[in-house]
Amino acid sequence: MAHSYQLMAKSSGTDPADSAVQSALRTLDAEGSGIAALTAALQSDLRAPFTAAADLIRNAKGRLIVTGLGKSGHIGRKIAATFASTGTPAFFVHAAEASHGDLGMITADDVILALSWSGEQPEMKNLISYAARFRISVIAMTAERESTLAKAADIALTLPKAREACPHNLAPTTSSLMMLALGDTLAIALLEGRGFTSTDFSVLHPGGKLGAMLKYTGDLMHSGDAVPLKPLGTSMSEALVEMTSKGFGCVGIVDARGHIVGIVTDGDLRRHMGPDLMTATVDEVMTRNPKTIDRDVLAGEALEILNSSKITTLIVTDANKPVGIVHLHDFLRAGVA
Repeated sequence: MAHSYQLMAKSSGTDPADSAVQSALRTLDAEGSGIAALTAALQSDLRAPFTAAADLIRNAKGRLIVTGLGKSGHIGRKIAATFASTGTPAFFVHAAEASHGDLGMITADDVILALSWSGEQPEMKNLISYAARFRISVIAMTAERESTLAKAADIALTLPKAREACPHNLAPTTSSLMMLALGDTLAIALLEGRGFTSTDFSVLHPGGKLGAMLKYTGDLMHSGDAVPLKPLGTSMSEALVEMTSKGFGCVGIVDARGHIVGIVTDGDLRRHMGPDLMTATVDEVMTRNPKTIDRDVLAGEALEILNSSKITTLIVTDANKPVGIVHLHDFLRAGVA
């Protein structure tokens, strides 16, 4: 079949690869126009309701309940997950399933975020009635200002009209992306408003590579006798024994107060290679004021320092005193790199 398709494309003079790329570019152009329209709306008519929606969610005693149907439902699931992972307790309730018992998941302390491009899905009717009965605040995300959903909501986030990327203007594409983007803007606005930190983020993301990057340097470092250290004035022959026995390819140099003042690396050995190297002191060979890192720095940030500085080890310090050492391999083993 693939061979016959290639023959057909050749006979028609159409390059199927080029045709696919041109289609992709048209899709991105259409969806980009939708995002541009959303940006403009947030600077005008959407500004006030967006602020009100963020305040309503932030001040809710309960959780954010995100609901929707079809493609809006799929987008709603992702929006709920984004809120939950960034400090706003949230979960998704399918609008149709709500009428078959899932309304019991929603309490009077919650806020509902209902997604519907048209705002006219009949399955939303029972959910809207339930919200009115128990005085549950509703935020509508819809493109129709005069729709049933928008009129029933306490706050209506009215999306600007935009053409779908589908050539028939039917398949939800641009509209889905705009809903997703608006959901992200709300989640991030709340994240920033709460002062949600990378430390808070790490509590909610303990697994996978993201979880590994949110570990602290102190979680990965080697400490105690494993740290290669020697005082100023040490002979290079003795320092080389320390470097070799500890296996990090370096030795940290400390002054009389125990403060880190230098480091001798494999590179320093190569630069000072000569007949007098073993009789020299570390003071003559070491690199002064080496890069160090605090134990409370996130592993992802520590890895960035290693990469940008083109080094493989970092001495971990507390008040300028060495308390540990981390190697690039430690990040690899932890799944950070």
